[in-house]
Amino acid sequence: MHRVADQGGAELARFRRLVNLTIVATFVLIVIGGVVRVSDSGLGCGPAGSGTHGWPLCGGRVVPFVETNALIEFSHRVAAGVVAILIIVLAWRALTRLRARRWLVRGTIAAGVLVLVQAALGGLTVENNLHEVLVASHLGLAMLLLAILIAVRRATIEGSPAAAKPGGALRPLAATAVALLFATIVAGGYMAGTEGEGAEGAPVAGAHLACGKEFPGCAGEALPFGMDEMVDVHLTHRVLMYLAAIAVLALVAMARRRGVRSPALPLAVGLLAAQILLGALNVWLGKHGELVVAHLTVGTLLWGTVFYAAMELLPAPAAGRAPSRADAVPAPTPIPRTTQP
Repeated sequence: MHRVADQGGAELARFRRLVNLTIVATFVLIVIGGVVRVSDSGLGCGPAGSGTHGWPLCGGRVVPFVETNALIEFSHRVAAGVVAILIIVLAWRALTRLRARRWLVRGTIAAGVLVLVQAALGGLTVENNLHEVLVASHLGLAMLLLAILIAVRRATIEGSPAAAKPGGALRPLAATAVALLFATIVAGGYMAGTEGEGAEGAPVAGAHLACGKEFPGCAGEALPFGMDEMVDVHLTHRVLMYLAAIAVLALVAMARRRGVRSPALPLAVGLLAAQILLGALNVWLGKHGELVVAHLTVGTLLWGTVFYAAMELLPAPAAGRAPSRADAVPAPTPIPRTTQP
């Protein structure tokens, strides 16, 4: 039987540092994914229908030759491999050294399962010519992975640093803000997936500029839903962002009224303002790869910050107690002495 190591102190601090490294690596992986998308490198290792020649191989090779699109796509795969290794190490350390902290074990195992699903989905996305549903799903799973890692980090901290008893509607409001922000990001991934290449390699106009260069209006109206399919996709992303912004601002305002002190809350406001501005610039200035990647980067930071703030409003799960020898072997029950007749 494995000996359960130190359940706190130095061992927990080392585990938390490894979680922090994994969160940073996952964030970098998401940003590289954005670079892959704007550089049209999603099929850099092989066209749709290329089978194992395009994934998990790259152009039929383990390491591709010097070709820009192939190297950009391959860098994303290398980053994904690094994240997978870090999560495997996290799960192993949680199982062998922090086993009594059940939330750490469950969280790292869930992250490991999600990485496997994400890898399979990545191959499926390439095989199906970057279909918009698969692109959006791939981005959504990446955000969920980041959220799980943030939750695992929260589980390494005792107590509630933001507020012991937030009370009222604060926690439901935080959950609403998280859900709306997640839906906004997935809708943005779907919008990005609508742009690609036709059967003969001709570019296909997607939803990015479906409203022209108008913001907040669209085609001379406020929200002209039903005008065109791509317009509907674009406006859905906008409306979800409006709702998410309202929820985040309401969360920050209510938390401040209740005396919650968390640096994540004012940071979320700043990131929200930057994200809306970047979204507007993406429309006003047309499609620019740098702006698209910046929009994804700030959106990911906003997602992580709001989710972290929501986690701070929850009490940290209590650590379990390591099993002892006394727990494993019950003490013998004394036999009452009988009096001889």
